[in-house]
Amino acid sequence: MIDKKLIPVGGLKREPFSGSHGGMRYYFQVDESKETFTVTVFPEPWSFDKTADENKEHTSFSMSDEGMDSAIEWLYEMYEKKKEFWQDSLKNSMHTVYNKK
Repeated sequence: MIDKKLIPVGGLKREPFSGSHGGMRYYFQVDESKETFTVTVFPEPWSFDKTADENKEHTSFSMSDEGMDSAIEWLYEMYEKKKEFWQDSLKNSMHTVYNKK
């Protein structure tokens, strides 16, 4: 899903990081304190800004290598916990885009 080397902890201090896996989108963003960062998961197809808050789940981690390890582990857990939901959102994402008027 995600390789820790792709998102160095120090890089989050400069800009957010986003990606997706199997219908589950994720968004990493440093918190104001710069001592923690928040990871948010949400379904395809919309961006972080265009997804309703009620469709997002998030948690915070310490700004450290251990925090990044925990964040990646949490992503895997979230994907497995709602795997069918994520896959359905991916499968239906183009229908959502094209049927939206």
